[in-house]
Amino acid sequence: MKRAKGSLRVTLQTVFWNTVYTDNGQQIEMGIPQLNSTFTKVHSYWLDSISRNVEQKTKPCFSTSVKNQENSEFGTMFHLEYLGLSATMIQRSDFRYITHLQLHTVFLTLQDFSRYDPQSLTALNTRSLHIVFAANQNFSFFLLFDGMSTSENLKISNIRYTLSYKDFPSPSLEFLKKIKTTALTFDNVDLQWGIIFQIFLLIWYSPVEYWTVKNLTFRGSVGKLTEYEYLFLLSFQEQPVHWGGSMKALTVEHARNKVYYFDQAILYRQFSEMNIENLTIYDAYMPHMLCPNRTSSFQYLNFSHNALTDELFQNCVTLTDLKSLILQRNKFKSLSKVSFMTSHMKSLKYLDMSSNLLQHDGAEEHCQWADSLADLDLSFNQLTESVFECLPVNIKILDLQNNQIASVPKGIAELKSLRELNLASNRLTDLPGCSAFPALAALNIEANSILTPSADFLQSCQRVGELQAGRNPFKCSCELRAFIRLEKQSGGKLSGWPEAYVCQYPEDLRGTQLKDFHLSELSCNTTLLLVAALLLTLVLVAVVAFLCVYFDALWYVRMIWQWTQTKRRAWHSYPKEQENILQFHAFISYSERDSLWVKNELIPNLEKGEGCVQLCQHERNFVPGKSIVENIINCIEKSYKSIFVLSPNFVQSEWCHYELYFAHHKLFSENSNSLILILLEPIPPYVIPARYHKLKALMAKRTYLEWPKERSKHALFWANLRAAISINLPMSFEANEE
Repeated sequence: MKRAKGSLRVTLQTVFWNTVYTDNGQQIEMGIPQLNSTFTKVHSYWLDSISRNVEQKTKPCFSTSVKNQENSEFGTMFHLEYLGLSATMIQRSDFRYITHLQLHTVFLTLQDFSRYDPQSLTALNTRSLHIVFAANQNFSFFLLFDGMSTSENLKISNIRYTLSYKDFPSPSLEFLKKIKTTALTFDNVDLQWGIIFQIFLLIWYSPVEYWTVKNLTFRGSVGKLTEYEYLFLLSFQEQPVHWGGSMKALTVEHARNKVYYFDQAILYRQFSEMNIENLTIYDAYMPHMLCPNRTSSFQYLNFSHNALTDELFQNCVTLTDLKSLILQRNKFKSLSKVSFMTSHMKSLKYLDMSSNLLQHDGAEEHCQWADSLADLDLSFNQLTESVFECLPVNIKILDLQNNQIASVPKGIAELKSLRELNLASNRLTDLPGCSAFPALAALNIEANSILTPSADFLQSCQRVGELQAGRNPFKCSCELRAFIRLEKQSGGKLSGWPEAYVCQYPEDLRGTQLKDFHLSELSCNTTLLLVAALLLTLVLVAVVAFLCVYFDALWYVRMIWQWTQTKRRAWHSYPKEQENILQFHAFISYSERDSLWVKNELIPNLEKGEGCVQLCQHERNFVPGKSIVENIINCIEKSYKSIFVLSPNFVQSEWCHYELYFAHHKLFSENSNSLILILLEPIPPYVIPARYHKLKALMAKRTYLEWPKERSKHALFWANLRAAISINLPMSFEANEE
């Protein structure tokens, strides 16, 4: 054989043989090596693998030779490990040319099988043998017997037998001594119960350590048991299966019982009394299992996907060596009964009760678990938060996913040994605290209803090294910043970050990953925000206070209040007198220190002579009994003009300020040009108080008359003043005056 280009060594791994027929349906005898008509032709074989240090695989295909080809072909296949055969008959001489090969696996397909010579398979030298029998033919049990004497690992598919169990070919006692098989697998088994029981007893007392039966169907007659059948069942029930035997593990998967009028307690008793370590009965519609009569050697029991109920193993004290118990996908309802079931299992470490109908009423039910239980799976049940009142105190791993837990109650009994807690797919609205779980290292709370994880978790669960909290409807707000900061500080503490952590609320942030969500410190820190707002308020208050003091705002407020009260009283007391009837040409406002000039100069020159002016002066026109403010307001409103005699003395007078304010108010309220300013003496700007900002504005914007010191200019001054206040008063008032 030529070595493949670029390779170091070529190893022939697999050879497949097939049967070839002529056009008339007859077999053609061809082969490598030359076999008889059972294996009529080596149709093809190929190189399946090359040494691992070869860079390129090659799969050269070799054509077959005809009958005269030499039989020494297999002599060169020293590295052949996997051999596939297909046959319709097997004779003792068929394997004479391959007995020297040290095979790993032989795959034997038997379609339309017609003949088997006992002891033929024993010529094979292989560790594993897989026989696929014809699916629609009665199985030849000699294949089973010889296969068990040939290889360590034996798998047989399609075991079907429609004949009576009375015809079952029981092997001799010498056969048990020749058995090599330690791992036996049956797939697609359809037999009568009698044959199954006989095979069971055969294998039980054989060296087989691991037996797996898949897709098993029990069959039997529809009628009642005959006397022979009944005696056979009794004898089977009395077999001491708990004695002897090398079996360590028995696995039965997908079993269907088609036997009618059959007491299943026989099966339960046989299974419960087995002296083996591992027993699996999966998907068998099994409604019950008996407690062993004596201390059992079971260490692993798997009764998943059955119909078991709360009555299983109640008050059972013989399963003291059991370490693992798997009861998922059954019909358990009461968690407290499950706990009492384990109370006598002193070695139990792992219990799987997932996919049941478990509930717990904490007010009425009590729990008593095995002290050794460390790993408990209660996922996919109907448990609420009351489950935390019914948990093993020494539990280390707890799975509660897919239940109806809305919160983790505070004040529950401490689970000091709990390291892993799975609460995924529940109804939690917040992260649980770890005050009751001081040793918690891994927590899963995915797919809950958590909007904003609280800061309590971050403080009480500092020892948690792995947190899975993705696929929650996070609300991206200030409360979430501490949770996001946890990932940045821990450096990988959040499992699934960042893909599984996405904002759900508010709408404008939906779909945003938490790593891309940012808010300023000021907008989220309430204390800092309050301090900033307080400082801003204080500054604003200080500014307002300064402006109020500078512009004497309180004084103006007080004046507005007095003016409002005066107007209100006048309206209620003399509503008819509120008509705007002018009685004076002008109201004079001056300081008492300037009264000599007013009395000696202003009044005589305006009230005497042609076109005399009627002046309102406080000394003669104020009404006794009324307040000064009320008199000022009345005089201003009854006068056409208001004359203000300005001087340094004027700005120092409080009452002059009142009169100026009310006159200015009339100026804007009536939109009139009623103010006349007479500057008696120059007023330096620094002398005018801050609250006289109106006076400053008036002096800056309005023309005022300045009293001349030269006597020659006095006549012009009075003429201008008379012209400024020139007005005809109403006739009624003038008539009354006369």
